[in-house]
Amino acid sequence: MTVDIRVVRAGQMYRYFLRQTAVGDGRRPARTRLREAQERAGVPAGRWMGRGLAVLGLAPGEEVTEAQLRNLFGERGRHPYADRIEADRLAKGESPKKAFKAGALGRRVMVTGVDFVFRPQPTIYLLWALGDEETRRVIEAAHERAIERVLQWIEDEVAVIRYGKDGIYKVRPPGGLVAARFRHYEARSGMPLLHDHLLLSVKGQRLDGTWGSIHSEVMFENTVAASSLYNEIVAAEVCEALGLATQPRTVTAGRRPVMEIAGVPHELIGWTAMRGEQIAACLTELETEYVTAVDDDGELKYLPAVSERARVELMRMAAHKTRPPKPKARSLAQLRADWKQCAIATSKVAADVINSLLERARAAAAAIRARVAAIVDVALAAVDVAAVVFVMNGGGRFHRRHLLAEARRHLALVLRGRRREPGLDEDIVRAAISTYCLDISEPKTVRGLLSDYRLYTARWALSDLVSARRPPTPVPDPGRLPPADSGVPVLANSDAPADQGSFSLAAPRPPGQGAGEWEIPRVPLSYDRAVLAGAAVRGKLRTTVVRGQAYDVAAHQQAAMPELLIAGQDPGPDRPEPEDEPQPAFDVAALRVLKASRTDVEALDFTAEQLRRLTDAFTKAGDGARTRTKKFADPEDAPAPNPVREDDQRAHRPQQPDRHHGPGAGR
Repeated sequence: MTVDIRVVRAGQMYRYFLRQTAVGDGRRPARTRLREAQERAGVPAGRWMGRGLAVLGLAPGEEVTEAQLRNLFGERGRHPYADRIEADRLAKGESPKKAFKAGALGRRVMVTGVDFVFRPQPTIYLLWALGDEETRRVIEAAHERAIERVLQWIEDEVAVIRYGKDGIYKVRPPGGLVAARFRHYEARSGMPLLHDHLLLSVKGQRLDGTWGSIHSEVMFENTVAASSLYNEIVAAEVCEALGLATQPRTVTAGRRPVMEIAGVPHELIGWTAMRGEQIAACLTELETEYVTAVDDDGELKYLPAVSERARVELMRMAAHKTRPPKPKARSLAQLRADWKQCAIATSKVAADVINSLLERARAAAAAIRARVAAIVDVALAAVDVAAVVFVMNGGGRFHRRHLLAEARRHLALVLRGRRREPGLDEDIVRAAISTYCLDISEPKTVRGLLSDYRLYTARWALSDLVSARRPPTPVPDPGRLPPADSGVPVLANSDAPADQGSFSLAAPRPPGQGAGEWEIPRVPLSYDRAVLAGAAVRGKLRTTVVRGQAYDVAAHQQAAMPELLIAGQDPGPDRPEPEDEPQPAFDVAALRVLKASRTDVEALDFTAEQLRRLTDAFTKAGDGARTRTKKFADPEDAPAPNPVREDDQRAHRPQQPDRHHGPGAGR
């Protein structure tokens, strides 16, 4: 995600924000005015945003003062001009108690705001840092417009004010919200990182003019959808203004790809990842401590595998432990000059490439847009979105916000940096819910009746699509497994049939890793299987007709998987194909033929054939892995399996933060 969120409380958290975040993550000298400290740090002044400014006597784009910040966020949610209001009331002869109450915005609260951090994808801020002045201004303007659009969406579709007993009733703030935006230019490592902190107040006005508190939990629940919307908008704005295009980049195998600007060398992304390398090294140590931690009885505290939720918390801890001090302040012009010199000297990318990044990106965009048509079929997009969300969410249950986030990711993948029609993501979500989702909600409260909290599942079963994800198994004895550098595949679930268990090949042993040192197991990701699930559902649409027209699967498939069309190479017409030569999962030549086809039957036959090949490949590889594993493991020496009780599973379950513990406590 490119949008982070954390709560801001009226105590220590607000003081940290005022002393460091508001001045570019540096340390604000004592007895220094806020604007003076920002000038020393080389960052611009904060600016007000939101539709709720007019009610408070503020204007969009107006500079944020320290007194306004202190009243709204540090004094438990008072009016930004509370000091002036209180002084006027006292001058009119009112009591101090009434004068103080006049400057309040409803009840006083401890959680006074939420801090959203918006940052574009690496290739975008690399163009911003290494490009010319015009490119910098265009990217900053696109970045600001994307933040404004996300804030509007939060005001219209996300933010709610609770009222009634235990806050069971909710209403949208009709007057909008109030937020203060602060811009930063660099990361803690000194590398380029354009990002803005959007400090959003939790105070909102109801229809009757009274003030209430925005439900902060709703903000956390919709962070992924907000991040997807920001990514989509900022990429489209930059690409349309500069004539660029995006392409998917796989960062971690098994995870969703991220959309980056085509033509920008990925080596430059690694050049900016000095901080990431430090976090990764610390994360490895924390994971080792996690899987080897034992209680007083010598039993493992957690599962011998790192789940995704546990890994997120460990990564947060690693980032905190390796956080370096802020480098010396420099102006933006000096920063950009230093970044370019450093990139030429240390990034292993040629100087002429760095000096012509924009031209190379435009050439790559021209090639992509000449060969990839942006075709969005709402009905077929609903298939992909529903299938991915169904497989990726544990238990196959999800909410509307999960579909919305995936719909925005899908549009970013298909459109490749082009702008879309407003409301297209909502159309895809409505089509997915009405056609492929089953409402399984059993609301027992007023909250459960709200559309945002309806619980859905798909109308299919996992057995109809792909094999279900299995829980991780304990790591076997290293002495009974083949060496890590032998290249022999290791079956993750050796007791499961090949068509049910997930398997993985043993990676080559990293340099410096001794024999018997095994990679810490992690719960397998399921995005690849989710994509196959979408293909399987499309394969079931042979006779399906919507609004009198058959699904145009060929056009949709060409738009949803364009990287195969760009990177693939057609085999020669006279090249023989040996019988023992492995067949690719997707035939690029056949896919290019289907690019011009508009018949859904041809495309469905093609999809079914590719699914059959993938299934056969997985089955064959699984059988071979099981056979080789048994060769190196003597069954007679294997210990008798112990039955797993529910109490054992509960005792080994990773400790996760909840609403009463961890960084989000009290929200």
